[in-house]
Amino acid sequence: MRKFRNAFVLVICVFSSIGAGAQNLDIRLLQQFNGPPSGADGFWKGVSKSDYIVVFGAPVAMLATGFATNDKELKIKALETGGAVLLAEGATVLLKNVVHRDRPYIAHPELFYGKSNATDYSFPSGHTSTAFATATSLSLSFPKWYVIAPSFAYASAVGYSRMYLGVHYPSDVLGGALVGAGSAFLTFKLNKWLHKQVH
Repeated sequence: MRKFRNAFVLVICVFSSIGAGAQNLDIRLLQQFNGPPSGADGFWKGVSKSDYIVVFGAPVAMLATGFATNDKELKIKALETGGAVLLAEGATVLLKNVVHRDRPYIAHPELFYGKSNATDYSFPSGHTSTAFATATSLSLSFPKWYVIAPSFAYASAVGYSRMYLGVHYPSDVLGGALVGAGSAFLTFKLNKWLHKQVH
């Protein structure tokens, strides 16, 4: 029994030290991106604010074009992209309320500058999640370099903007990217499966 207890304490200590080390790495990395107010603040705020316009505008534009041109496949791709965004948003909200991680500028006001008024929980990044859901979904639907490159460049810029503004740690952004890409991939596979069932 004592051996089991000692082993349990050792495991807890190891995981605590790993967690502390990861948190310290998160803080050090974020310090490279976030800093005092500067002339670039307006640009990165604009990138960040454009996220929801782009991620909801893309499937709406695809759907409208599909109806205008009577393109059934494009309409299906539009619904797939919209579904990926909604799934990513839902998964993000759920994770935020499970993890309860404070924003960097709230947890460490002495280290970080909060350049946005985000006050909900930090992990994962919702902006990054929906941006990567859109980028991944578009890339799966239209696997051409001229779709893939700008889609992921934009999603990466959104992720960077969230760190620059001091409202997310790098691990929040990474988590958001994984949630978004995973949501898009799941939606893509589900659509393929449904298509097989119908035909």
